[in-house]
Amino acid sequence: QVHLVESGGGLVQAGASLRLACAASISTFSIYPMGWYRRAPGKEREFVASIAWSNGRTYYADSVKGRFTISRDNAKSTVYLQMNSLKPEDTAVYYCAAGSSGSRDFTRDSDFASWGQGTQVTVSS
Repeated sequence: QVHLVESGGGLVQAGASLRLACAASISTFSIYPMGWYRRAPGKEREFVASIAWSNGRTYYADSVKGRFTISRDNAKSTVYLQMNSLKPEDTAVYYCAAGSSGSRDFTRDSDFASWGQGTQVTVSS
């Protein structure tokens, strides 16, 4: 059973930064691909970023490239999303996602099967 808990959301002004964290209750966290998704009001859930477990490779949506950085701390079973230069269009509920143990796939929606409850990020203009 994979349990994910996000934190770090909040209300900020455009141009500010936030760091989201996702704590995972997975004993073998180090071999799980991890990702972040978001759902804006009235829109479908969309991919934001992901990170492989095997080599730390990362993958980003075009809309956040150069502004967001995903990272992981395997010792703490935690994945982070550093968000800089936030824009009003980044307003959404952000969800942490876990892939399959030992999987080297981390770039497709179908690679992620477990989800957190989400944390709200609101960016005012």
